[in-house]
Amino acid sequence: MNDTSSFLGQDTLAAEHVEHSLGLPGTFALWLGANVVVTTILTGMLLVPNLTFGHAMLLVLVGSAVGIIPLVLIGLMGQQTGMTTMVLARGTFGRRGAMFPAWVNLLALIAWSWIQALLAGMSLDHAVSSLTGYSNVALFTVLCEGLVVLITLRGHLGIEKAEKLAAVLMLILSSVVVFALAKNYDLPSITELDATGALGAGVAFDIVIATAFSWIPLAADYNRHCRSPRAAALGTWGGYVTATLIAMGLGATVSALSVSIGFPQTYDPTELLSGFGFGLPASLVIFFSVLTTNVMCVYSATLSYMSIRPHTTFWKPALIIGVASVLGSLIPGILDSFQNFLLIIGSIFIPAFSLMIVDYFLIGRERYTTQRLIEHAGQLPAVNLQALGCYLVGALLAYYWNWVAPLSFGASLPVFVLTGTLYYVTHQLVRHQRKVRT
Repeated sequence: MNDTSSFLGQDTLAAEHVEHSLGLPGTFALWLGANVVVTTILTGMLLVPNLTFGHAMLLVLVGSAVGIIPLVLIGLMGQQTGMTTMVLARGTFGRRGAMFPAWVNLLALIAWSWIQALLAGMSLDHAVSSLTGYSNVALFTVLCEGLVVLITLRGHLGIEKAEKLAAVLMLILSSVVVFALAKNYDLPSITELDATGALGAGVAFDIVIATAFSWIPLAADYNRHCRSPRAAALGTWGGYVTATLIAMGLGATVSALSVSIGFPQTYDPTELLSGFGFGLPASLVIFFSVLTTNVMCVYSATLSYMSIRPHTTFWKPALIIGVASVLGSLIPGILDSFQNFLLIIGSIFIPAFSLMIVDYFLIGRERYTTQRLIEHAGQLPAVNLQALGCYLVGALLAYYWNWVAPLSFGASLPVFVLTGTLYYVTHQLVRHQRKVRT
């Protein structure tokens, strides 16, 4: 029993149990490892040849640099309070109101893990097949997710060690992949590829923003372990932007090369590299990237469940969610809805986190204490109706501007700004009316 307890992570929601284990390099590596992932590579492939390569990379740079700011702010909330993202949501939405984003986050992260478990299995299958000729995607998917669960069960300290190692490996392997592309293909030619224009610049920019926003629910879960606000802010911003440029840049490059040499477009750079003996390192890049990202998803999904059921022991939901990830990854055609999945997640979460940021940084951060949100959570208002009303307005705007009347410049940023502004203005009006009455 003692051996089992020493292996399993003892992570809780309590702020006093937070270990400030992440410095600036560790935070940088964490968010670099998180976002050098095949789903981000796939997003880069959506951009080219819809846009020219140069235009696409400019949008990636600006979109990731701007889109990561809300994540940095939520991460700072975690660093300053020591609380997880969904516990912090209680301060904005109330004790019952916060259960909605917690459940949505739990389900969304499980869906993410489905996609990524399958991609990890496919990548490992390609690597093993290239060496031995043996192929079994389902088996390798189960093996990959089993490793994810083992790392997750170690808790945040195990994840931090895995992310640091994986970040170094991915940088090395990515360099090998880029070298192989440069050696065997005419890379400068991709800058001359004409844009098809099927995907507008505004929608492309919005997809880059939505990719950054999709990480926001995880921010405080990890950055609460940062040693300083500087490490939390600079490490997160630098790691994420660097990772996005690498991953989306690789995706855009592979997509452009696929078109220029007549290959069918594919998310997998191994298709281009296999003929030159570089399929194995490309497969390993994808495998390690998906593995580290999926670990973060399963861990944060576990914390979301614990915020709904606070007395649950950490390892139990982690194990169950890991098993669910394996089963879901076997759903046929799950990759086909990836782009819509990104936009749906953005529609749900963008207004919610806009409210949390405004409430904490502009209205009343003194209310965000462990005594109030954890120890005496039962005394919180059940629902903050003002926050709920503003959230519904923001969610409706996101739905309307994404699917009914899409904006040429995308919906993510307008929804984020308008929802936060509406909440701040209505709060000021309510407070003014109360003062007049008294």
